[in-house]
Amino acid sequence: MPTTAPNGPSAPTAAHALSDVTASDAALRRFLHGLPGVDAVGLEARAASLGTRSIKTTAKAYAIDLAISMVDLTTLEGADTPGKVRALGAKAVHPDPTDRTAPTTAAVCVYPDMVAAAKEAVAGSGVKVASVATAFPAGRAALDVKLADVREAVAAGADEIDMVIDRGAFLAGRFMKVYDEIVAVKEACGTSARLKVIFETGELSTYDNIRRASWLGMLAGADFIKTSTGKVAVNATPANTLLMLQAVRDFRAQTGIQVGVKPAGGIRTSKDAIKFLVLVNETAGEDWLDNHWFRFGASSLLNDLLMQRQKLATGRYSGPDYVTVD
Repeated sequence: MPTTAPNGPSAPTAAHALSDVTASDAALRRFLHGLPGVDAVGLEARAASLGTRSIKTTAKAYAIDLAISMVDLTTLEGADTPGKVRALGAKAVHPDPTDRTAPTTAAVCVYPDMVAAAKEAVAGSGVKVASVATAFPAGRAALDVKLADVREAVAAGADEIDMVIDRGAFLAGRFMKVYDEIVAVKEACGTSARLKVIFETGELSTYDNIRRASWLGMLAGADFIKTSTGKVAVNATPANTLLMLQAVRDFRAQTGIQVGVKPAGGIRTSKDAIKFLVLVNETAGEDWLDNHWFRFGASSLLNDLLMQRQKLATGRYSGPDYVTVD
């Protein structure tokens, strides 16, 4: 659940201060359109600049282990089977079977009907089970269908729900509809599952829209805001992730409530992952350098992290059969 920042305002006071923002569609629209415009050139230049930071070998080893611990190991295919999910769960628990010092991943992420198999595979390990829901990836379904999707996953034991917003409604300016759906999904999660809200940033077209979606999701009770489904051409980028990190930083400064960030899709190498960790540290701060507040939505990334980890330990790269191909 979100926490109150140690030096920030109390959550009840902050919530009261923002209560008028969601009192009506007009009020919500005024607030979201009143957010500062995004300087696209400045944002991209800042993201590129942070991406050039170099780190020492000892820091690199720490960053690789931290990145492994932040991975949501994911399979979201029509051909998923219980056996495939069990194998994925085993890899999440012991990413490198030859080296038990390798950290576990943060979670495995599956469709609702695969949650039970995933829970069995990671039982007792501390690895969370996340499940996509709400008519993933398009999000085009009636609300009762979306809520049934969520309840099925939670009933099967999901620790986290990754929902998608209705991008059509958002782009049409129907912000209250999107807000109400997030609130309803959050309620369906109950007290046992954290909620990640996926914006599909590649379909939102502008940085201003990504900033508005970030604040909309946080106002509605998101525990995490997430860039993408991984199912479109443009997914997580340093620039859109930097913008979302700025949003969670500013939201906590204003409300005292901390919200996580999850870039997903397109992050494939250790070098990429470390660039994102630098973004986190330099933008939101050390409080987000933990898998409770930052995740990578990736699967192929884990293989590269493991190979780079072994290279640091032994001075050489492994053969192509060192890691499993997911």
